Amino acid sequence: MSATSLRLIVFDCDGTIVDSQHGIVAKMTAAFETLGLPAPDPAAIRGLIGLSLEETFARLLPGIGGGEIERLVAGYRHQFVAQRQAEGAPDPLFPHAGKVLRELNDAGFLLGVATGKSRQGLDAVLADHDLTDIFVTRQTGDGHPGKPHPAMLHQAMADTGVEAVDTMMIGDTSYDMAMAVNAGARPIGVAWGYHPVADLQAAGARVVVPDFCELAAYVGAQWPAD
Repeated sequence: MSATSLRLIVFDCDGTIVDSQHGIVAKMTAAFETLGLPAPDPAAIRGLIGLSLEETFARLLPGIGGGEIERLVAGYRHQFVAQRQAEGAPDPLFPHAGKVLRELNDAGFLLGVATGKSRQGLDAVLADHDLTDIFVTRQTGDGHPGKPHPAMLHQAMADTGVEAVDTMMIGDTSYDMAMAVNAGARPIGVAWGYHPVADLQAAGARVVVPDFCELAAYVGAQWPAD
């Protein structure tokens, strides 16, 4: 692929690359319990996966003060470290994720990540699955405003020199689709994550693919190799 036809594919992480819902719900629940607060319904937590920790806690507890949010965020991060030390098992990749990501990289596409996770959390996930080397830009929730603000995509495009028209955002939530729309990129939804297909479509998804293999076929149809 020539330098004049670079194309960027930015992936969400949780619910798109890895199935992290069980670990996230467990860490959220533990963070609430540590502060003596009633744990939210797991479905409510799953529906907010993809947002920053601060935004997630603010939505789970409307009216909560900034100090309590900081303590909950600290508690969640403590649980992240404790869980990895105790269990060591990484969140699993969705079927065919690793294979398709490497195929897209080998085909010459530039790959990136835009996630509400912290940089520490993202780096751990990518290292767990030996994927660190294929992502040329990694944008995280501790460096930008949360989704659906377009800052993460704007930075990914600036990092790679790719225009919005040649950028796809791949994600499982309406927050990902709205972020892509706000950035002028192509919003592509995936059906295997944590938001219903109808929500992705309502947020602007051009298409919602059922699995990673279909995603690879779709990208190839839209952007054939030079």
